[in-house]
Amino acid sequence: MSAADAAGDPAAAAGPAEELTDLDDELAAFRAGRPFIYAPNGNINTGSVHGGQRVENNGVPGGRGDRPVEAHEGPISVSEILDARTGFAEPDWFATALAELDERVLFLHGEPGTGRRTAALNLLHRHSGGSPDLRALDGDENLATWRPTGAGARGYLVHGLLPQHPLGPAVVANLRRLLHDADARMVVLLPYEPERIRALARDLHVTPVRCEPPAPRAVFDARLTAAVPDAARRRRLLDALGPELLDTLLTPELVPAQVAELVATVSTAGDDGPDPDDLRARLSFLAEGEVPELLDGLRDDPDGLAFLLATSVFEGLDHRIVREEADRLLALAAGRLDSVLPEGGDPDGPGPRPSREQPRPNPRFVFRRSLEELLLSVRARRGPAEIRAHSRFTYTVEPVVFTRHRQAEAVLRHVWRQYSELSTLLTEWLDTVPARESDLAVPVGHVMGMAASWGGGRRALRHIRELAGSERAHSRTTAAYALGIAARDLVLAGEVKYHLGRWSVEGGWRLRSTVAFACGSDFGTARPEVALTLLRSAYRGTEGDERQVARAVTLALRALFAAGNQATVFRKLTGWADRPDAAPLVLDVLPGLLWDDPGWFGAQVLSVGEHTEPLLGLVRRALDDDARFDATCRALVGWCRTAAWDAERRTAVETLFTALAQDLHLGVMRLFVEIDNDEDQELPGRSVARYALAAWRHGEQQPRPAAAHPNGGTPR
Repeated sequence: MSAADAAGDPAAAAGPAEELTDLDDELAAFRAGRPFIYAPNGNINTGSVHGGQRVENNGVPGGRGDRPVEAHEGPISVSEILDARTGFAEPDWFATALAELDERVLFLHGEPGTGRRTAALNLLHRHSGGSPDLRALDGDENLATWRPTGAGARGYLVHGLLPQHPLGPAVVANLRRLLHDADARMVVLLPYEPERIRALARDLHVTPVRCEPPAPRAVFDARLTAAVPDAARRRRLLDALGPELLDTLLTPELVPAQVAELVATVSTAGDDGPDPDDLRARLSFLAEGEVPELLDGLRDDPDGLAFLLATSVFEGLDHRIVREEADRLLALAAGRLDSVLPEGGDPDGPGPRPSREQPRPNPRFVFRRSLEELLLSVRARRGPAEIRAHSRFTYTVEPVVFTRHRQAEAVLRHVWRQYSELSTLLTEWLDTVPARESDLAVPVGHVMGMAASWGGGRRALRHIRELAGSERAHSRTTAAYALGIAARDLVLAGEVKYHLGRWSVEGGWRLRSTVAFACGSDFGTARPEVALTLLRSAYRGTEGDERQVARAVTLALRALFAAGNQATVFRKLTGWADRPDAAPLVLDVLPGLLWDDPGWFGAQVLSVGEHTEPLLGLVRRALDDDARFDATCRALVGWCRTAAWDAERRTAVETLFTALAQDLHLGVMRLFVEIDNDEDQELPGRSVARYALAAWRHGEQQPRPAAAHPNGGTPR
């Protein structure tokens, strides 16, 4: 079995039909309560400047000025390292970072544009004795399973930490050991997020260093010295600029990349220096403030707007191409670039046709209202960029938030209570949220749940009940989360439990899938015993449409287990395993639980307590079942990999395998063969598996235990 196979969730790998592929994401959102936010950071300079204390100005496509590729995975080019070193202005914290890098791993955090990458390359180059053998790792690299890959590489640059691969003290300790053995260092680049940085320092026992850029004047002097080595020419350029213009441009908020652009423009201007007006007109970091004025001047000029957009896309190409593309865009817009409706109005628009004497604004005008205007009109603002996690990838958002806290709830509560017709419209609107937008189930369900308490009366849950039996899976998951929110109200909690209990027994598969999702959301995690009873009632096997209910039940059990109810959930599963109608559910959910929390199961193996024998029995049954073997095997091999740097977990793996080896069923033998054939020669548990297979081949009845149990015995 390859490392790639073991890296994925075994339960997901054995997942059901395509229509269920988003259920993991929806239930994960329910568990979190809100979409997971990893690393907020400011969106500084949305123009065309990139890099640290250097500049790449995107201009002509394919021509001079294109942004060179920065290595994010694989070797970092020598030219990039030289570029980073050239004209580098050493910041005040550089010596502190060098000292921290003595411990092999450095976490360097800062806001975009502060020169983190440039500084990191200089740190690695300095600490490696000037070695050019540096490598980059993308942010989706799992450092828990990473090994130094480059022969002779002396430094590694990691671009962020994604939430799918959280770090722990044992992972950091293992990283340091691996890097020490390879005589290498690692710098991990992180965005500036104070709470997360404090958590790293507290939980990992590290000292993250904040990347504060040097003063703009220091960066300017260092870059200009590197770009213009001749001191006499530098003096002439500075004299041509004049101290007043330079002080005006080198404002304190200028980031190193913007200073580098200024240096590049000045140094290529000739001996007489740049013309001040021309210099201001060319600097990209001054362009952002001019865009609104530029658009306002073209608001009533559709030809000009089309040409502006075409020039922005095709800058640097022949003017005939730009004009042709502008004309094509204008024709394609079909009036959407006209700020005012032409005479006769919009024949396709709603409402009466306006008269020729009364022109009106075009509702289809694409520049009708800017985002900033809309935000100002509702007293909201655009928040800093955030990295959010999907089960299969991450993405960046810039959320819209109200200026006043809890303004959203106040608005919704007011309109729901005061305008009855509007509440009906809101329900219809929220019920038709696109099914593919699974992240929207959480905020929509939150509103629907709160609305139950705003309305009150015996019809408080009516709008949620309609969603619970919907044919749309997205509506059912929204209803499940809404029920969890509604149950926070002491009065409504009883009604919610009544409906869920009735649906779990009498309802069709749609209602029972809603019950399962509710048990995996806030409602279930707050009432684990009630949730487990409901889940057992809702399960009817895996035939036909019941497969969707079974999948939802499995995910809900994993959510309850992850919420801190491990003993309660496993005790129930142990009891269900003896019942023919529920045993398949237990074997289906076991691989996912093993994958989610190997630490808890390892503790059960080492303690020889209440759950030890049931665990061994269930693992054997799952391995012996052809339909469940692959998922269970992946979970156990993944457990082995995470034990590579944890002595206690390694002992648990070897103890478990020793116990399994006492009775070599076919499934256990298949597991041991997979482990014996694994490419990792140091995989924990491999020696036990190899010895057990050798003993079986030689006809020995009982293989010798390879790991003594800490309590004086080996679980059978």
